[in-house]
Amino acid sequence: MTKRLSVGSSTGTRITVSLGVALIAGTGSALAQEPTGTLEELVVTAQRHSQNVQDVPISVSALSGERLAAMFEGGDDIRALATRVPGLYAESSNGRLAPRFYIRGLGNTDFDLAASQPVSIIVDDVVLENVVLKSFPLFDIERVEVLRGPQGTLFGRNTPAGIVKFDTVKPKAGFDGNFGISYGELGTTTVEGAVGGGSDRVSGRLSVLFHQRDDYIDNNVPAFNDAETPRKQNAMGGFSEYAFRGQLLLSPSEDLNVLLNYHYRDMSNGTAAIFRANVLGPGKDGFNSNYDRNAVTFDQGGENPQEANGYGASAKIDWTFGNHITLTSVSAYESTDDQSKGDIDGGFGADFLPAQGPCPPGHQPGQTCIPFPSVTQDGIDGLDQFTQEVRFSQQATDAVFWQAGAYYFDSRFRVTTNPFFVPATTVEHTNTAWAAFAHLSVDVSEAWNITGGLRWTDDDKDFRVISTPIGSTAPASVSDSKLSWDLSALYKVNSDFSVYGRVANGFRAPTIQGRDVAFGGAASVAKSETITSGEIGFKSEFAGNRVRLSGAVFYYEIKDQQLSAIGGAANNVILVNADKGTGKGFEIEGDFLPTDHLSFTLGYSYVDTELKDDNLTVRPCGSGLCTVTDPIVIVGGLPAAVVDGNPFPQAPKYVAYVTARYGVPIGTAELFFATDWAFQGETNFFLYEAKEFKSDNTYEGGARIGLLFNDGKYELAVFGRNITDEENVKGAIDFNNLTGFDNEERVLGVSFNAHF
Repeated sequence: MTKRLSVGSSTGTRITVSLGVALIAGTGSALAQEPTGTLEELVVTAQRHSQNVQDVPISVSALSGERLAAMFEGGDDIRALATRVPGLYAESSNGRLAPRFYIRGLGNTDFDLAASQPVSIIVDDVVLENVVLKSFPLFDIERVEVLRGPQGTLFGRNTPAGIVKFDTVKPKAGFDGNFGISYGELGTTTVEGAVGGGSDRVSGRLSVLFHQRDDYIDNNVPAFNDAETPRKQNAMGGFSEYAFRGQLLLSPSEDLNVLLNYHYRDMSNGTAAIFRANVLGPGKDGFNSNYDRNAVTFDQGGENPQEANGYGASAKIDWTFGNHITLTSVSAYESTDDQSKGDIDGGFGADFLPAQGPCPPGHQPGQTCIPFPSVTQDGIDGLDQFTQEVRFSQQATDAVFWQAGAYYFDSRFRVTTNPFFVPATTVEHTNTAWAAFAHLSVDVSEAWNITGGLRWTDDDKDFRVISTPIGSTAPASVSDSKLSWDLSALYKVNSDFSVYGRVANGFRAPTIQGRDVAFGGAASVAKSETITSGEIGFKSEFAGNRVRLSGAVFYYEIKDQQLSAIGGAANNVILVNADKGTGKGFEIEGDFLPTDHLSFTLGYSYVDTELKDDNLTVRPCGSGLCTVTDPIVIVGGLPAAVVDGNPFPQAPKYVAYVTARYGVPIGTAELFFATDWAFQGETNFFLYEAKEFKSDNTYEGGARIGLLFNDGKYELAVFGRNITDEENVKGAIDFNNLTGFDNEERVLGVSFNAHF
């Protein structure tokens, strides 16, 4: 009996390794047998059909679903993927419900719920465009693939930075299932299970998830403060969420498969991002002595509540007809609502109030008092997203594979913002796009493969104001059509080593940002950006298939780069275009099996990004406390920072990870130890540079110690996430004071997993 085992997970008698996750064997009766002692072939679907990763001429990484399950034991959300894959980063200033992804330094820091993102999240062939859709919890996942660089000639939604692609476990004939439960500090509880089975003609699978955390952050606002949010122990920080997915696979014939999918999530009693006033600097990066992970001083925000609920359904049809041509149709609908409220300033009181007011007389800026209160509430009202993808594909010969298709996208939703000082504003965003794409891969010889593709995209966006007390009511519309392409070549030096090169052109349609309407302004617009990216890389296996190593160097250039100028003295959220942006760097990752009981993985990526626009300026921090290192000029009678030459915001200089697992056979059982560590280099938070608004050389680690027994079917383990309890700055708010927000806290716990 051959089963798989991943770092921090269970089952296995065969020794395997996949990219980004070490798999090692050794349980059950097979312990007495000679192990295979090699890496298992890693198969990915990065090019829409199954291939050995060694044969794919693009930079792609893969993670197993078991690795993800171990990472999420401490209650983490999808952002836990950040820095666990070379070139991949994620963050959020909106808490669990609005993750923002970056690949090779390219992403979008805009926190508005309508912001356009250059990294696409795809789950079971369905693009999840809105940031709230991207936060759908991950469970019963088979694998994750990260594709770097522009993608569009293979996937429905065009993306200039890359794709994070999730494939869930699908129904199959025969009964199988799993169950897991974990409990840790702060009342962190996760219960996950799946059951499935059926016949060759009809099979189904039901997967469920429940996880929660207790409130643990105290509100220490002074008792004399007449606060909307009073002093209270264990006031916030927790969440409660459940989700399920049901799938039904119909196979009336060998040539026809219909997969139906319905999924639902409900998050209640959640907590939006926790902001803490005046915890950064001054004059340096990192938290100062005002920072307390377990306490805040909020006089507003109603304890920062956050909630969301949504559902989706899809139908995927695969029909193979004459000459082995396959018609694939993916029809999908997604709907969601969400709401978050927060004390954005992170403190209490206001400098302009009388001395006998909430702030003590003569208080200093470094204390938790703030210049002015800034509680804000945001929410999506009834997001509806419909997508339709139709594609034809054929493995025409052993040497030729082609695909051609069309894609339609339609999204409509309203965003209601209730900012400080003024009543609520509601705006509506509509986006309609269609595309035609084609892809061809040809083995021109036993050693050479040439792959290319074309895509035509037409994208239209409309914006209108439903209601506003003070802002502009003018509507806005943008549209554009462009042709994009990619071309790659792969050369197999021998059966274990290959080199490849790829050049790709991508496109991000013009966008509309309407957030300033809520503050008395008008909608802003950014025109289309285009990206041309090139990379050269290698893929190899050696040492008797005990080592898998791959790497790439890359360079990309963006014309008319879309950026979001956020916060600052003007407290704006507006779109701008930079003349140009560039990124260059390299990435390398490897899997190693030095012995039959020890495995480890390593990954490292470096990126140097640069904004290039002599005339682009932004208003720096509004508190007057930050130490701006950019040149300052006067624009419209006010100081502004020149950002030419700065790195992209939220683009870590490097990300690195290491994982290791060691197993010791004990009779028919196995005792194992697994650990994983992720590292992040210098990261600038805004378009301008200031000493306070960055982080540098941060890290987090996790570990598991456990016992596998009953032929690997059961696992009992103790675990820790952020085991050294690192207190890392993840972002900042700059319009009011030196406000910052942090990473996830340490969680130690126990878990039990069963496979049947």
